[in-house]
Amino acid sequence: MSVAVKYHTVIIGAGMSGLAAGIRLAYYEKPVCLLERHTTIGGLNSFYRLRGRNYDVGLHAVTNYAPPGTRTGPLAKLLKQLRLRWDDFDLAPQNGSSVVFPGHRIAFDNDFASFVDDVCRQFPQQADRFRRLVAHIGQFDETSLTQPQTSARNVLGEYLGDLTLIDMLLCPLMFYGSATPHDMDFSQFCIMFKSIFQQGFARPLKGVRQILKALTRHYKELGGQLKLRHGVRQIKTDGSRAIGVILDDGREIEAEHVLSSAGLVETYSLLPPHLREGEAPAERQPRPASNLCNGSAEASPSQVKISPGEVSFNEAIFVLDCQPHKLGHDETIVFYNDADRFHYEPPADPLDLRSGIICSPNNFRYADGAQLDEGFVRVTALANPDFWMSLPDEEYVDAKAAWGRRMAEAAVRHIPDFREHIIDTDIFTPRTIKRFTGHPNGAVYGAPHKVLDGTTAIDNLYLCGTDQGFLGIIGAMLSGITMANNHLLR
Repeated sequence: MSVAVKYHTVIIGAGMSGLAAGIRLAYYEKPVCLLERHTTIGGLNSFYRLRGRNYDVGLHAVTNYAPPGTRTGPLAKLLKQLRLRWDDFDLAPQNGSSVVFPGHRIAFDNDFASFVDDVCRQFPQQADRFRRLVAHIGQFDETSLTQPQTSARNVLGEYLGDLTLIDMLLCPLMFYGSATPHDMDFSQFCIMFKSIFQQGFARPLKGVRQILKALTRHYKELGGQLKLRHGVRQIKTDGSRAIGVILDDGREIEAEHVLSSAGLVETYSLLPPHLREGEAPAERQPRPASNLCNGSAEASPSQVKISPGEVSFNEAIFVLDCQPHKLGHDETIVFYNDADRFHYEPPADPLDLRSGIICSPNNFRYADGAQLDEGFVRVTALANPDFWMSLPDEEYVDAKAAWGRRMAEAAVRHIPDFREHIIDTDIFTPRTIKRFTGHPNGAVYGAPHKVLDGTTAIDNLYLCGTDQGFLGIIGAMLSGITMANNHLLR
């Protein structure tokens, strides 16, 4: 008679945060099992192969770059906590990027001082104010798990008197991390400001596969179990305590703890019906929670509003018959806005082409002059989830293609015209995102209300990843590490 295995922790979702949490637990010899519904790991930052080509999902660039050997900063902390080497990620820095608005262009690379100088050149009357804002951001502890939510627009308005500059600072940070239309939480603004402008962009030559393979290999070497095609139908509870999960096929897995990277709304939907509440109880006692990687702080009582996010995107990936630099395009990422003001919200039209992101994964400084086999241009725009979710199947493919052409047309207002060089195209929409992540509305950045301490209304059930609140690929991994340290290794 076989004896059922009872794990210390079951982790729902084999994305960046789940893998990092699993490594941290396995390193301390905790029996841990990662469960992934799909056949591929990575979640929002995954990869696939189509028509003989490799594609990344989600990854434009890794933020929080630091040169090999750096001893401080998020990337160094991450590698130390996971016991990984710099070479495991093989990051190549960007060529340089820009934020482009009518009449203004702010350039930035991985040299923060040059970014500050360029902002001051573009907005000389705001120079002193901007430098004071930079000082405030530098002193702000965005890693505290007890920071109250504060409007970034309101804080910026206290320091800056130019609405265009405020929009230009918010544009890339919101595109890369805000679940809130029109605004973002100031803590998350600081996280993204430092990760993008202060630390900068990088990318492995082999894309997101390089990072995922390094994480998976290390996790398995430490004894962690990874089970693909193991979707979770329900979180099993005993009273108000999580004790395991029930899989899609009815099998049960027991665990002392459940850590979910599925998202706030998605996690609560997995609870038994009588425990699916619209709001975690206000009278709940605070749990101890510490700052990033075992600092010290106390969590406030959890009162979590459970509502799905609405911000989603279409992305068109254009494959070219030449390298982008042959067309005169050397920039890594261009964040553009063609309107008088920057509008960050689900649009009324299928896409909002007034603003977007143009990325070329070719334009990084890969070691020894290495380069991708083919040219790529990726164009991302805010999407209307209702439109893309409700399209009949017979209209969906044609609509993707038609709007993909319009995305390319919008992009060539800011980079050399690449359209005659396109040899293949793939496009994803909110419908694609929902299919592969389960996020309602295809909400890339999850719910607008984040649970910084990772606790839920259910004992022994914790959150990591997007809805815990740390952003980006490095942030997602730090989220998994921090939740493991704070709740599962005590």
